[in-house]
Amino acid sequence: MERFSAKLLFIFFTALGLMLGGSIIGSLSALLTGHGPQRVMLKLAREIKIWAIVAAIGGTFDSLHILESGILEGEVRAVAKQLLFILGAFTGAHLGYIIISALGSHQ
Repeated sequence: MERFSAKLLFIFFTALGLMLGGSIIGSLSALLTGHGPQRVMLKLAREIKIWAIVAAIGGTFDSLHILESGILEGEVRAVAKQLLFILGAFTGAHLGYIIISALGSHQ
């Protein structure tokens, strides 16, 4: 169980880091081009959310394959783990989006 929780935390924080890093570092391009960095940061956060989830779980094909084989072979535990990994990635990415939204909404 320890390995599962460690991997779940790894996935969560990877998605969170991708959201925060991608949005904040990406908004530096706005400074270089003379655009508003807040608007670019919020736009990037909306656009990269799904990619942060996919990158955090290590690509969708492995997860889909495990889900498929788990469902077809009756491996409920494998299906539950993959769904929790996807949920962890989504939670990390969404928390990153909330943080970016909070940063971008302050004047």
